[in-house]
Amino acid sequence: GQVLELLRGVQRGSEDRKRSLGRLRWALQNEETQQKFVRLDGSIRTLTGLFTSSLADLQLEAARCLHELSHSSVAAVAEACLPVTSYLLTYLSGHSLEFTELCLYTLGNLVVESEAVRKQLLPQGIIPVLASCIQSPHEAVLEGVGYVLSQLLQAKEAPTEIIPLVLDSVLPQHMLRLVCSGLKAGMGAAVEFAWCLHYIICRHKDNVVLLALGAVPALTTLLLSLASEIPQGAPEGLELLVCPVLRCLSNLLAQTDCQGQGQDGRLLIALFLILQCFLQQHPFLVQECLWLLNNLTADDPFFCSALLSLDLLPALLQLLACSQMATVLVLTVLCNIAEKGPFQCQRLLRQPLLPRLLPLLALPDPEAVGQCLELLHLLFLHCPEAAADFTRHGGHQALEQHQSTPELQERAQALLDTVRQ
Repeated sequence: GQVLELLRGVQRGSEDRKRSLGRLRWALQNEETQQKFVRLDGSIRTLTGLFTSSLADLQLEAARCLHELSHSSVAAVAEACLPVTSYLLTYLSGHSLEFTELCLYTLGNLVVESEAVRKQLLPQGIIPVLASCIQSPHEAVLEGVGYVLSQLLQAKEAPTEIIPLVLDSVLPQHMLRLVCSGLKAGMGAAVEFAWCLHYIICRHKDNVVLLALGAVPALTTLLLSLASEIPQGAPEGLELLVCPVLRCLSNLLAQTDCQGQGQDGRLLIALFLILQCFLQQHPFLVQECLWLLNNLTADDPFFCSALLSLDLLPALLQLLACSQMATVLVLTVLCNIAEKGPFQCQRLLRQPLLPRLLPLLALPDPEAVGQCLELLHLLFLHCPEAAADFTRHGGHQALEQHQSTPELQERAQALLDTVRQ
């Protein structure tokens, strides 16, 4: 009854309509009220009428009511708002900043909950509209665009239906520009668009468009400038931007043969500065940095040599005990280096590496132990004298305990045979 009263108050053309809308907006913060409201005959039609009226203050209040409705996690509520989507798009190109912002966040919320809404918005031209909004000078509008896009790009049908449209528009070049000017222009929008780029890169195998726009050198340069901010005291929220940027670069390098693109030794120094800075407060960034380091060193002799010649090995070895994931990734990077041959293995052995590997063989994590065995195999292969050294440190016993672990026994046995020789 109360909900019906509120609707009647809004429908009556009296002068306190704005106050009635205000009361309705307040009531629509409740999930149950939202569901009752959309079931009432003519409720959305009435709101749409006010939302499209020529009275700016009524329009804004109606927009606020729609925004409250869009917060519902019930798909039926989002679908009740289908008649409004074309107006929401139309109004993105004008009016007040607050109004544009409300329309953007309402769209973003509706997109999350309902595939029907997404299916309707694509032919209505949401991508071209966002492509024009992303050229706005206002940080608040840009953040809203980033929010809508990131919701669209996470949809299950994004790889086939949404990402191709985005890549065909001017959005990618503007996203890249805004991410790379994050420190100057505004962190909020940069973070949103960095995640957008990440969703495109990891859900789209062939990133020709982004590579042609120079994404690898641009993101590399961005990481260098982010790292250079750190000694002066990292700006608030820097880790929120660093995380998706590391992922973008990491996945681009993993997917494509970017040899020669971004071969800049300073990138390694930047990574270790970032590691040092965030190790305590934001340990999740350690594995993001190590993923990138792994992808940089995997097939690239340049970065393996740079890591050694810049004397970053001690800093890398310090991360061995950081977390289970970090242990595996550090060992993987060490394997990438050891694979390159005798010279690199000798450099590794010069940092007393073998004593550090022994405790790792006692870890309960078979993945870490497996990676450790792989590293020992490469070291013994390229530097046979390491095997004798390993035995002197008590390596024999450490290997014997894995003779009965099914997934490790073959490799442990092979190493034991080498050691005995």
